[in-house]
Amino acid sequence: MSQPPNWDAVRDEVVGILQDLLRLDTTNPPGNESLAAEYVAAKMREVGIEPVVLESEPGRGSVVGRWHGTGEAAPLLLMSHTDVVPAEPAAWSHGPFSGDLAAGYVWGRGALDMKCITAAHLVILRLLARQGLRLRRDVVQMAAADEEVGGVKGAGWLVRHHPDLIRAEYALNEGGGNEFPFGPTRFYSVQTAEKGLARFRMRVRGEPGHGSVPRLDNAVVRLAAAVARLGSTPLPLHRTRTVEAMFESIGQAVPGLAEASSGLWDETTSSLTLSKIPVPDSFRRLLAAMLRNTATPTVLQAGTKINVIPSLAEALVDGRTLPGFAAQDFLAEVRPVVGDDVELELLDDSPALEADLDSPLYSAIVDVMQDELPGARPSPTLITGATDAKHIVHLGTRVYGFGPLRYEAATEGEALVHGHNERISVDNLLFMTRVLYNVVTRFGLT
Repeated sequence: MSQPPNWDAVRDEVVGILQDLLRLDTTNPPGNESLAAEYVAAKMREVGIEPVVLESEPGRGSVVGRWHGTGEAAPLLLMSHTDVVPAEPAAWSHGPFSGDLAAGYVWGRGALDMKCITAAHLVILRLLARQGLRLRRDVVQMAAADEEVGGVKGAGWLVRHHPDLIRAEYALNEGGGNEFPFGPTRFYSVQTAEKGLARFRMRVRGEPGHGSVPRLDNAVVRLAAAVARLGSTPLPLHRTRTVEAMFESIGQAVPGLAEASSGLWDETTSSLTLSKIPVPDSFRRLLAAMLRNTATPTVLQAGTKINVIPSLAEALVDGRTLPGFAAQDFLAEVRPVVGDDVELELLDDSPALEADLDSPLYSAIVDVMQDELPGARPSPTLITGATDAKHIVHLGTRVYGFGPLRYEAATEGEALVHGHNERISVDNLLFMTRVLYNVVTRFGLT
């Protein structure tokens, strides 16, 4: 067996790599992720790993590197993205592309979403290479472009054009790992499910006319009524394995919660039950979205002149589906809410995903976290947004979201992901790196 890592040295290494990545402006659009891809590739070459940098178009680069195991088991993919959302520099205490180290935190756009995980994955590969540690599985790192606007030019492009580079049995992704206190017990999330996309257009047609003569078939009025119904009418409740397991896990440790949550799955009691669960309103809304398919109107389009009744009115709707629902099943739930006179046009869709709780990777996560945080309990989690997992699952990969972070009261209430002053503490960055290293090696050796 090789010597365990020197974690003091690892702290300096991962902090330095994250600072370097944060100083590369990979705001998407336009992306320019090749800057980060080439940097990661250079760091891999330093330890003898020969990576591949691939561009879906000029400047839109993704990088893939592989630490070879014995081949006794199928590969593990460590997946991340290097693009970031725009930032407003004037609102930041430290510049969003400064990579400053201040007050025990590394500051910058992407510090949490998700260059921290890219840095941790890179350090893990470098550790494996320096140690010469041969696992039963290859460990593949993919740092992809374009995730923040759908991943078509990053992970999606790799799946379509270079699937064998990233094909794996299991993958570790963003979306889980956060520690949270609930009553007297600490929990940590493991993302085992992710909602799918079913975005669509609502369209209403009517007769045009002069604005001075009201019409009952005014397309704007009829669309507005349909949008209002959609925005105020919850779609039906549906059970999923992940959400049931989440409430079961929390309910076993928090007195009275299991009984209190028993009414979640009944249409007549679900809203009242949610209102009584002792969590912040923001988390309560998140829980509500885990129980149903959702359809959120986001864009309205109608008319060209104030004195002309238009013949066409349209709305764009962000639809999100639970595991097990095809897009057409989802639209069938929407139809009775909006009415038969509204046209529904599916714009894009991708499947929801759900990984097993009974798997060797999930067990490795639980075992390592028990060593790190004795007494803390895993909480399977469904995320309501979408990640690059929607592309990777087409290769048959089972994807788990896990980027572990300790709870920090100092930042509670701050919307750091996609918000101002995004940052990660040095302690948490090292914690993430150490835990993920231990998960990778434990899983890879068994």
